[in-house]
Amino acid sequence: MKKSDPRPPAHLSAAAKKLWAKLLDDYALDDAAGQLLLQSACEAYDRLQEARRVLDKEGAVVKDRWGQAKPHPAAGIERDARSQMHSALRLMKLAPGDLGGD
Repeated sequence: MKKSDPRPPAHLSAAAKKLWAKLLDDYALDDAAGQLLLQSACEAYDRLQEARRVLDKEGAVVKDRWGQAKPHPAAGIERDARSQMHSALRLMKLAPGDLGGD
């Protein structure tokens, strides 16, 4: 991250802040629109990780009040957050593989 780069929002996780810094280092995201997309991608990344932790702990299937199996609500949150993150990265004109293997 260059000295003049904006700092990541305080509410982001350490992993999302690392992603923020890497994207700012590697790509020209110096306008307000680029930074808003960057923030959206990092927030979606955090939401995705949060949902993933819930699913890892509770499983992808839950039972409703009638005992019927149904998808865990966090599965939809994970799916939506992944889609939102991918959309933001795509709008930043990033392609698969651009982030490397970090």
